[in-house]
Amino acid sequence: MIFGRIKPLDAILATAEKKSLTRSLGAFQLTMLGIGAVIGTGIFVLTAEAAQKAGPAMMWSFVIAGLVCAFAALCYAEMASMVPVSGSAYTYSYAVMGELIAWMVGWALILEYAVAAGAVSVGWSGYVIGLIEASFGMDIPDALVLGPFDGGLINLPAMAIAGLVTWLLVVGTKESATVNAILVAIKVSALTLFIVLAVPVMNMDQFSPFAPTGFVGISAAAASIFFAYVGFDAVSTAAEETKNPQRNMPIGLIGSLLICTVFYMLVAAGVIGAPGLSSQPVVDAAGGVLEPGSRELAAQCAARAAEGFKDVVCSKEALAFTLREIGWPQIGNLLGLAAGLALPSVILMMMFGQTRIFFVMSRDGLLPKAFSKIHPTYNTPHVITVITGVFVALFAAFFPVGQLANISNSGTLFAFAAVAIAVMVIRRKDPTRHRPFRTPAVFVTAPIAVLGCIYLFISLDQKSIYLFLGWAAIGLLVYFGYSRSRSHVGQGVVDVPEDDTDVPPQPVPPLPGAPTPGGKQA
Repeated sequence: MIFGRIKPLDAILATAEKKSLTRSLGAFQLTMLGIGAVIGTGIFVLTAEAAQKAGPAMMWSFVIAGLVCAFAALCYAEMASMVPVSGSAYTYSYAVMGELIAWMVGWALILEYAVAAGAVSVGWSGYVIGLIEASFGMDIPDALVLGPFDGGLINLPAMAIAGLVTWLLVVGTKESATVNAILVAIKVSALTLFIVLAVPVMNMDQFSPFAPTGFVGISAAAASIFFAYVGFDAVSTAAEETKNPQRNMPIGLIGSLLICTVFYMLVAAGVIGAPGLSSQPVVDAAGGVLEPGSRELAAQCAARAAEGFKDVVCSKEALAFTLREIGWPQIGNLLGLAAGLALPSVILMMMFGQTRIFFVMSRDGLLPKAFSKIHPTYNTPHVITVITGVFVALFAAFFPVGQLANISNSGTLFAFAAVAIAVMVIRRKDPTRHRPFRTPAVFVTAPIAVLGCIYLFISLDQKSIYLFLGWAAIGLLVYFGYSRSRSHVGQGVVDVPEDDTDVPPQPVPPLPGAPTPGGKQA
């Protein structure tokens, strides 16, 4: 039976022990890793996307998305502390619900990582181009810095940063822990400075009307804003290198989520309340709210800008734009510089996670062995890294950030729901296994997490839902056409020989937000 192909937890733990790396990460490092992974394009860029969907009521969207993540985090915490190995949701599903579910989770994570890396690349491009134009008084042609849906032809800067990160992953440049901490500090400091300057000058009149698009708009914004929280599960990908994972994994997961939620709420309030700006949705002549990332919105934004309107929803760099407009132009430029410096680390984290998921799935025989082929000089999985980089660059070149984020969210929500279900299943199947962290009221918490993921998924735009379903269908074809017959578990192999040459390569740079070698991420 398909659902009978379960890789025993003891075998997974034994394999990981053979191939594990040095356990050196503590609770503080894990929390910093989580903050570095979470704070990125979501808050820096998608604030404008959320405002276009919900107006000032995007405040509630942050709350909804944060709550769903909180319940999912509690489920992740139990699984990560109980099964401290690489692969995260994919590995948990394999151990609990069988190979087919694990394959679909891994397949969804592939979609998540590559598309998310493209979204972050587009977000980076918006801030860097805005910084250059504001600092040097230049007007760079939209045709070269925006995709076709945003009123341009191709986003060359986004392609370039994706290419640079791919090269870094291939050559395996090492970065010190000091540099990691500095880059995380840059992102946190930039948001802190924004809060200090923007929140005290808020004009409460800017919050009215509060919910111009009603609860449907709030839900749609929450589904997009969810991207701003994606990354907390990156902590679980470093489980094989964590000291006392039974204690430190839950602290890192939940601690990073709570800290980021506080930041997000304050930043959103500062953007909405900025005097002289509008966070209300831009509408067409008939009063209909225009779709974010559409040609129609781009055209309407250009027309409104020519008339002197200052709409946050039209900005590709909402936070820097807000600071410039409230009287802090140089600080706004510094924030743009901070985003330009820090966001590439998130791109690296996403692409790193992509290659590690490929590695784990290849180790299980579900993907070709070539996917874990190691470069003879750089000792990195160069084949799959280059393939991933090409797709990320193409996504970044031609698609708007909001659409990429929504597609990525669809894969993430599927994986999160699978983990929540896995926690309940293993509580029933293996009640005596040691659980250093137990999800509180698991048969309440986990169902809420699952329902929350379903709610956000159906709140996504139809294109993203259809794309995910199509991707899932392709995944089933690949599984039954290739992977099922080559699965190690299906062939009776439940452990990996110690002399395997596909050990996770070590020289990949663990930038802030990037899991250290051996991890995975979203």
